Amino acid sequence: MKMWSGRFSKELDAGVNDFNSSISFDHVMYREDIAGSIAHAAMLGARGIIPAEDAQKIAEGLRGILADLESGALPFDPAAEDIHMFVEQVLTERIGDAGKRLHTARSRNDQVALDLRMYLKNQTAEIYASVRKLTGVLLTKAREHLETVMPGYTHLQVAQPVTLAHHLMAYAQMLARDLGRLSDCYERMDVMPLGSCALAGTTYPIDRSMTAELLGFSAVSQNSLDGVSDRDFCVELGAALSLIMTHLSRFSEEIILWCSSEFHFIELDDAFATGSSIMPQKKNPDIAELIRGKTGRVNGNLSALLTMLKGLPLAYNKDLQEDKEAIFDSVETVKLCLGAFTPMLETMTVKKERMRAAAARGFINATDCADYLTRKGIPFREAYQITGWLVKMCIERGCTLETLPLQSYQMLCPAFAGDLYRAIDIGTCVEQRTATGGPAPSAVAAQIEELTARLSALDDAAPFQ
Repeated sequence: MKMWSGRFSKELDAGVNDFNSSISFDHVMYREDIAGSIAHAAMLGARGIIPAEDAQKIAEGLRGILADLESGALPFDPAAEDIHMFVEQVLTERIGDAGKRLHTARSRNDQVALDLRMYLKNQTAEIYASVRKLTGVLLTKAREHLETVMPGYTHLQVAQPVTLAHHLMAYAQMLARDLGRLSDCYERMDVMPLGSCALAGTTYPIDRSMTAELLGFSAVSQNSLDGVSDRDFCVELGAALSLIMTHLSRFSEEIILWCSSEFHFIELDDAFATGSSIMPQKKNPDIAELIRGKTGRVNGNLSALLTMLKGLPLAYNKDLQEDKEAIFDSVETVKLCLGAFTPMLETMTVKKERMRAAAARGFINATDCADYLTRKGIPFREAYQITGWLVKMCIERGCTLETLPLQSYQMLCPAFAGDLYRAIDIGTCVEQRTATGGPAPSAVAAQIEELTARLSALDDAAPFQ
């Protein structure tokens, strides 16, 4: 019999019960549900709303349930409506009437909002740590490859020379923003809704600040309608997770390209690649491909959350039960992907000579040739046009800017001199880009130090540290 069945003359249809039940996925919040109930009982006892001895019995009973769930001695009941009703029912069976007093001055509406916030706070802190670990790997790799020259691309066409360190640091910057978003999201998540009850609060003299302090919340919700119906924190976290996955997916796409025989810039460790059932020569970057594929799943969950919320009137509606599977799946997917991506990146082998050889092709130093002329006093647009003619000449002759004779240069513009070849050397092209944010080794080294300091400040300021 359901705990809410007093109003009803029939048992819930078995099929409807299965449709209505959420314990198959909300059971993961059992620790948070029990912690919230222990704090709630302590507050009720302290305020004299229930007898102090009953509050003590409730706390002891809940701790016993937690221990049995952790050990596996108590299995979840698949017939239960949700984790909240399951815990309360077991508690009442174990301690009797005292257990029936637990739900005083509380509704499942504010109870589930509490559990969800607590659960996602913990998960956000865990994901932050995983993103932070990946960022550390990127910083380490960047320090190792300050001098590793590679082609930079636009439109997936060879554009200008950069270094692998510079390329890796672009992703480190993305992840640093992800860390900031996770911290921001956590702060707005860190608001306790318990005490909002169904939608209009309670007439009991509860102490919400006491409960918030016991549960480690920094604030209490200021409107009971909003307290039970707010799921902005789910959407915010979902958006932050989508961006993390988008960054991982972009990087995965490049790893997939770099592993190909056409690029062959890197080789993945055997522990992070798979083979073919028919082609014995294959070494496939399946981990990166799966991460790229799972990004759509996380983005879909974000869309589901937004769509679920867009037409809901205040306050609580059963639609809100749909929040959990979406955000739980995103959380688990991101954790899984970070756990696979980080060691894959950490163990990959970089083919330095292959990268540098690729950087020498495709007239990657054409912009530097034009810049050479501007330093000689030629307007940039004119220098740009002259360099374009030179590239065309090289294509027709089957040579490169580095091998084109000086007299051919001087036929188009007498400003060219013997110092040209030093100016358009690939190494020089990289080394001279020393402006803040540029690919020169000195500039990237400064970027690494700046980001290291910024990450340390982020860690210190993170609300869950």
